[in-house]
Amino acid sequence: MITGVSGFVGQALERRLHDAGFAVSGSARHEHRMAGGALARVAQLHSSQDWSGLLRGCSAVVHLAARVHIMHDTAPDPLAAFRAANTAGTLHLAQQAVAAGVRRFVFVSTAKVNGEHTAAGRAFRHDDVPQPEDAYAVSKHEAEQGLRALAAASGLELVIVRPPLVYGPGVKANFAALMRAVQRGWPLPLGLAHSNRRSFVGLDNLVDLLCTCLEHPAAANQTFMVSDGHDLSTAELLQRMGVALVRPARLWPVPTWGLMAAAALLGQREKARRLLGNLQLDIAHTCTTLGWRPPVSVDEGLRRAAAGMGAAE
Repeated sequence: MITGVSGFVGQALERRLHDAGFAVSGSARHEHRMAGGALARVAQLHSSQDWSGLLRGCSAVVHLAARVHIMHDTAPDPLAAFRAANTAGTLHLAQQAVAAGVRRFVFVSTAKVNGEHTAAGRAFRHDDVPQPEDAYAVSKHEAEQGLRALAAASGLELVIVRPPLVYGPGVKANFAALMRAVQRGWPLPLGLAHSNRRSFVGLDNLVDLLCTCLEHPAAANQTFMVSDGHDLSTAELLQRMGVALVRPARLWPVPTWGLMAAAALLGQREKARRLLGNLQLDIAHTCTTLGWRPPVSVDEGLRRAAAGMGAAE
């Protein structure tokens, strides 16, 4: 059973599992027809949702549904709203999964549980002390803690996956905005942003790892970082986007310190840090434990994302 089956990752995972011959059920916030033809069940992530119908006869759950970042959050207490969905809602689902006899629970968390930035030459590991900074990451970290306690008490096989930014066909938000800027030939002042390093994960690589985590015996009760295994500077990312789009990126050589100073004056320091800073993930534990390697290269992943963007337009 896949929660959030109508989402960016959920649709790709459900298609992959359906094509592999699995019987898949799913939940979504709105009506959604899955690749297998069945309708997903409309369900909300809160502590009174009845999941028993979807969980009956289910051997594994991939939990993708979450309250995610909201640009202009109108909730009077955003942390409480994130906790209600991502922490309490997740644990409520997992408790019902245990009661239904589900064997394995794959929880898609976030690399933000580790923190927002890494020092130069330092990558986040699966066993680092968590340092969540925003409400979303705090709620995911607390869900991880609650799931581990439940798994220890019940025997549920828990797998936690922490992805960075996911890109692929249909990607939205900031990654899509950068791709559109390159596609349209807009000049970008990022030609000197070549000293930072950031981890990303292509949609197909994340889906491949999730499928591995569903069945691999060694995945039980583990936490895995995931990425493409090839970290990029911001300038290199844009250049590779240009190759994928067959439209060379127009990058102006503006010093990054100047960009950071301008961002600070405009109150956008954190946005600039996400664009110009470091965020690297160490996937050695994932690869060694599971015998896994990202099957799709960065360049092929970007090509697929570019092709998907063209189809959407």
